[in-house]
Amino acid sequence: MNEFELIRTYFACQGLAREDVIVSIGDDAAVVAPPPGMQQVLTTDMLVAGSHFFADADPRSIGHKALAVNLSDIAAMGATPAWFTLDLSLPSADPEWLRAFASGLFELANQYRTQLVGGDTVRGPLAVAIQLCGVMPAGEALLRSGARPGDRIYVTGTLGDAALALSHRRGTLDLTEPERLQVMQRLDYPQPRVAAGEALRALASSCIDVSDGLYADLGHVLAASKVGAQLVSEKIPLSSVYRRYSDRIGGAELALSNGDDYELCFTLPPARASEMQRILPRCECDLTYIGDIEAQPGLRIVDASGGIYEPKVQGYDHFAGG
Repeated sequence: MNEFELIRTYFACQGLAREDVIVSIGDDAAVVAPPPGMQQVLTTDMLVAGSHFFADADPRSIGHKALAVNLSDIAAMGATPAWFTLDLSLPSADPEWLRAFASGLFELANQYRTQLVGGDTVRGPLAVAIQLCGVMPAGEALLRSGARPGDRIYVTGTLGDAALALSHRRGTLDLTEPERLQVMQRLDYPQPRVAAGEALRALASSCIDVSDGLYADLGHVLAASKVGAQLVSEKIPLSSVYRRYSDRIGGAELALSNGDDYELCFTLPPARASEMQRILPRCECDLTYIGDIEAQPGLRIVDASGGIYEPKVQGYDHFAGG
């Protein structure tokens, strides 16, 4: 099977045709028509076997996650996803692997009416790169730089389950089969908070997606906004499985320092907190108040005794250790 047969067989058959896509797969480049008065929001992420997913992972989950991590970035900007391109490096053109990968990719893409419009395939180590484009009303992007002293800090959903899944997979934590299935779903099939991002666009003062750990990602907001923050560790939202093992894994340590959650962390002026109830049904997830933005630089985490707690690991770094 050559490259063009591979593309026609597995990736030119999504079954979704947006009206704003003028030219799609099959030409030298795609042509799209952004709606009037809207700005385009671009993001890209690369997933590499052995670094972002296990080499023997279900290819359906790889397809899902490759798009989900980009959807999470679009959600953090408050945008609506529209079109994406796919670059795929494959050791071989395995039909069974490609069918499963495309199934996971397109199931999520169709859920968010996001159309594949082009890309590239090459032979090489297993890696997936997606560039995703979203749209939003001009001037309404949620940025990292808008947090102000007095703003409240919130997160969507719960944190730390992906870290539990990794701990189990690496043999450092022994979970029951129902627990394993629950947390592996969070690791392999993260649910991007697109609806929450769209709903928060009119309320939040800043936003970021939690991909490298809450401590690290909130730190990016603080740096961009030139502010500090205080979190209360007991307010960090945790699943029932995480709470069951909390004493064995250092309390909220994994939830604060490990990545792959793909939740949103956002700030909100206190005067707008009452409006949260109005948008909550549109968010499709829980929103939890975990701390406050302060003028004093730095991120301070207060534990149950009132002391300052600092995670042993402060976020995922691709180049840590050289």
